[in-house]
Amino acid sequence: MPIIHVELVEGRTKEQKKQLGEAITKATVDIVKVPVEAVKVIFVDMKADEFMEGGVLRSERK
Repeated sequence: MPIIHVELVEGRTKEQKKQLGEAITKATVDIVKVPVEAVKVIFVDMKADEFMEGGVLRSERK
């Protein structure tokens, strides 16, 4: 049973997550050859001040 964790900075819509989850599920079924019911996708929203890129908090990016 593949369990796929997706971490995103907050702000994505429910529809965006749904589309991404569907695409991840399809790719996993096609590549790993497991039944669609076996694929689990977990979304984790991170606050923009809890994620840093290149030494700059995402909440402070311009």
